[in-house]
Amino acid sequence: MALTENDLRRLARLARIRVEDNEVGTLLTQLSGILGLIDQLQAVDTRGIEPLSHALDLEQRLRPDEVTEVDRREQFQAVAPQVEAGLYLVPKVIE
Repeated sequence: MALTENDLRRLARLARIRVEDNEVGTLLTQLSGILGLIDQLQAVDTRGIEPLSHALDLEQRLRPDEVTEVDRREQFQAVAPQVEAGLYLVPKVIE
């Protein structure tokens, strides 16, 4: 897909990017190249190929999910102004 100078100026205006007159030619070449690469990628037949989350089949090295702290909710809620059923009650601020 080839861009025209008008297309480029419209895109720049929509993106609120100032494009100087001496930059138009370079930007047109670069953006047309990017759009050409996208066209090439879209032309590839990907039917029957499973989507991947990563190019390599890697696993995260994570630590075991273990509780490392004691439950202190009762201590924290003992000093709260209002508590009900384990929840903090706060005044309504939106009417």
